[in-house]
Amino acid sequence: FTPYPSRLTVQRAMASCRTLAFLSSLAIASAKVHFSETFGDGWESRWTLSKWKEGEKEKMGKWVAASGRWFLDEAEDQGLQTAQIMKFYGIAAPFESFSNEGKDLVIQYQVKYEKDLGCGGGYLKIGPKQDDLTKFGDPTPYNIMFGPDQCNADKRTHLIFTHKGKNYLKKSELPYKQEGEGISHLYRLVLKPDDTVLVEVDQEKIYEGSLSDDWDMVPAKEIVDPNDKKPDDWVDLEKVADPEDKKPDDWVESKKIVDPTATKPEEWDDEEDGDWEPPKVDNPEFKGEWKAKMIPNPAYKGVWVAKKIPNPDFSDSQEALHKYSDFGYVGIDVWQVKGGTIFDNIIITDSIDEAESFAKRWKALHEHEQAEKKKQEEGESASFAKARAARAARDAIKNPKKAEDDDADDDDAADVKDVKEGKGKAKKKSDEEL
Repeated sequence: FTPYPSRLTVQRAMASCRTLAFLSSLAIASAKVHFSETFGDGWESRWTLSKWKEGEKEKMGKWVAASGRWFLDEAEDQGLQTAQIMKFYGIAAPFESFSNEGKDLVIQYQVKYEKDLGCGGGYLKIGPKQDDLTKFGDPTPYNIMFGPDQCNADKRTHLIFTHKGKNYLKKSELPYKQEGEGISHLYRLVLKPDDTVLVEVDQEKIYEGSLSDDWDMVPAKEIVDPNDKKPDDWVDLEKVADPEDKKPDDWVESKKIVDPTATKPEEWDDEEDGDWEPPKVDNPEFKGEWKAKMIPNPAYKGVWVAKKIPNPDFSDSQEALHKYSDFGYVGIDVWQVKGGTIFDNIIITDSIDEAESFAKRWKALHEHEQAEKKKQEEGESASFAKARAARAARDAIKNPKKAEDDDADDDDAADVKDVKEGKGKAKKKSDEEL
């Protein structure tokens, strides 16, 4: 017998549910989206074209709105595309300044290479507020640079943080994931208040670690004394030649000798041809260059190492490495050889849930692109097989004897395969019987 819950129990359960719902609504309400862009209508008014590389001999690359070769909805899947070859590209958008102190920072965007870049980047820069974004470019300070970069076979996913005015690359590079022409990839960076970092590409984790461990932001406690010099009499030669070791009297170091069988040709004229010199041949007695054996150096003092001194930049109080006092713009500043890259669905927020909501746009498109790419590859394979069969038919008309021979070779190969398979089956059966 299971008794019905009491009225008090039901009331407590309902109150608990209301509390959970209230807390959940608070979390959603407190989530902040600092910037989002899907490159719909009016995107030109929200972004500023850079002119930092403009000059008489050089123009910045042109940007266009495009959806790429595969899309679900042409308007919905429209992004911002680099449209020319061999160009610098620069464009940026401002947003209300904020600090990420004490909160998660989530940076997410998608990028699609319509063709192999050869050399170029597909990353974003996020930095402090700028007075004039027309000057945005390589000299512009940034807080974070994140995304794919390549030059031929040299490929990586960049993740650079700025700390005290210096840019820090990750000690070991993140793997490159921007593979597959016509396929959109989703990049997500999560920077947390505990100074840890999470990086995902296509919703798969490719890195999780800490700023202090994997970026050289934290000064060492001790540094090498720049004024410490190796003494002039310091001996760091570990071994020396044995002064008592002598070369044997019969040691032969002559690699070549005069050929004892050579004779001057009868037609040789010393007055016209000069003095005749017999040719040289390898010396069968040659033993190589003699070297005295090596013995420990009695004066050896070891490898000299400069002494360490306290680092004046080191502090016992650990500062928050993740904290940036000002984020105010997001920009794309890249050089591309071939262009054709589409950037889309950028979001900067403190909420994973908000980023996940944006990721649904990418997920549907990504699956569609993969299906279309598979169909294209299957179609190309079928076309190749059809062309190969047509070529074989033409060859058979032109040269029937060769065609018969080719068919015979194919039959022979098939017979050999059948025999091998038959032997294998017979051996397996025999083994089973044993």
